[in-house]
Amino acid sequence: MKKLMLALLAVGVLATPTMAFAEPSPWTTKTTYTDKAVGKLEFGFKNIFAGWTEILTEPKEAYDAKTNVFRGVGEGLWNGLADTVGGILHLATFPITQLDVPLPEGGTTIGS
Repeated sequence: MKKLMLALLAVGVLATPTMAFAEPSPWTTKTTYTDKAVGKLEFGFKNIFAGWTEILTEPKEAYDAKTNVFRGVGEGLWNGLADTVGGILHLATFPITQLDVPLPEGGTTIGS
């Protein structure tokens, strides 16, 4: 458990520069504590189980935009990892609605 917490802390520290440009999570716009907590829990589950899909969607977006597909692959790997780890953090901290972990591009778009 201690190693997991250290790994999550390391990812958080390394991702901090990226998170400065990330959008706030969609559950933060809810008004009541219960709505925020449930929204954060759902957002966490969605990113844990669908975060890896960024590995597929980012290269396709790059191809459709006629930009560098290899950059899209790298961005997909990074976003997929960040969305999955971010989902774990959202799930672990869902009762603390004051804490948001912004994800690249607002998290995964699957199921939105």
